[in-house]
Amino acid sequence: MVTRFAFPATVILALAAGAPGPLSAQTSVTVQEALLRAKPAVVLVIAEVSAEVTLDCGGGPTTVTPPVFRETGTGWFVDGRGWIITNGHVVQPAHTPPRWLVNQQAQRAVTTACLPKVLQRQGITPGERPDVEDAVKRRLLDQVLPTTKVKLNPQVSVVISSGARFKAEVKKYSPPVSNEPGVMSGRDLALLLIPGAEFPVLPLADSKVGRIGDPIHILGFPGVVLSHELLNKSASVEASVTNGAVSGFKQDVTNQPVIQTDAPAAWGNSGGPAVDQKGAVLGVLTFVSLAPGPEGSIVQGFNFVIPSDAVREFVKDTEVKIEGKSKFTDAWFSGLREFFSEDWKAAARHFEAADKLVPNLPDVKRVLGETRENIKNPPPRPFPWFWVAVGVTLLSGAGYGGQFGLRWHRNRYRIQPSEVIRMLEAGKAPIVLDVRRTEVYDALPLKIPNSVRLAPEELASGVGGLELDTTRPVVAYCT
Repeated sequence: MVTRFAFPATVILALAAGAPGPLSAQTSVTVQEALLRAKPAVVLVIAEVSAEVTLDCGGGPTTVTPPVFRETGTGWFVDGRGWIITNGHVVQPAHTPPRWLVNQQAQRAVTTACLPKVLQRQGITPGERPDVEDAVKRRLLDQVLPTTKVKLNPQVSVVISSGARFKAEVKKYSPPVSNEPGVMSGRDLALLLIPGAEFPVLPLADSKVGRIGDPIHILGFPGVVLSHELLNKSASVEASVTNGAVSGFKQDVTNQPVIQTDAPAAWGNSGGPAVDQKGAVLGVLTFVSLAPGPEGSIVQGFNFVIPSDAVREFVKDTEVKIEGKSKFTDAWFSGLREFFSEDWKAAARHFEAADKLVPNLPDVKRVLGETRENIKNPPPRPFPWFWVAVGVTLLSGAGYGGQFGLRWHRNRYRIQPSEVIRMLEAGKAPIVLDVRRTEVYDALPLKIPNSVRLAPEELASGVGGLELDTTRPVVAYCT
């Protein structure tokens, strides 16, 4: 069994009653940076339908306004000029109100306006006799509904993460996937437009290059977070993140491709972006699997995503520019790059620029505050072992190099005995000068044959009568 991830207001109330969303996206980044890139561009989408119901409980026509029907989902900026992508089924109640919604609002009006009066005339306190009350309600519906007139007032709104709320216009709509006979089936996408010219934006990835096992992150506004009794209202405007991987490539009942993922999702995640490790949109969450039964719970691990290539196809004949760029995004991405490089001052300048363009986004405020704190009190840096190792290596190399150079300088004119032997064998007998000090020369019985004795003392006082053949090499022997 499958279902879609919109989050009806009736479910919100029940859960609470206990209580009545540069640099190129292809740049290699950490997961933390990728998610920070994406979150400001994710928005809460609200489809609301109010109604004016005219009915006659027996005392003449009266107009009743029943509680507003509300359904929430997720969307994201595909173009920073106010263009938003979400699911078709998220906005469907307000875009093409179904017949069941008309009947529901009429029944609520009858129950609100007529039932208390009838029970009062019969002397029954509401809740005192449930069986009688239920029978009276069924009879009233049979009597009053046929003459009831319902006027619906649908509206789609978008709330960005700063809390600012905008009325949205549905510019293009494709109905959700359906296997029911006679029901139109589509790609389950909707393109919205809100007023404004500068918003965060998410780039699109190429879904064709995705592989099984690739990490994937789903961002959105699950109802379990929106309605959580222990969270303050800020939780309702800041997107939540769940993590998983691509687990398969399938086709829906209309043979259109979908991506399967084990990343967890819940009611309200519908229309949310599934981003890759670079913060680019790989696809749009569309439907989930349910356990068998009338009230089947969500079976996690089997959620499905519309590929990003389908989004490109969906918007190609519109005014949308799929560039993944805006002034905010350029400033925000640059700030994050400097932040994770620990260039706090440069990061602060970029974050301040982003905050001016789209004020009060919680992620921007939080990271900007952390950056300013790091400027005031720089965090301790780890000991630079790498550079120490480089320095030691360079110094050692310089030391060994200096010793080698000194040794070479001293020995640049030195000749080995083996070279003298090679000269003799080649017929180039050198003149050997024995220049050993006198005490060494007298102490050693070994004398070099055919050598010329020249004591160092004679060099100091001047040498006389020494005749050498200048055509022959001269080798000095010393100790």
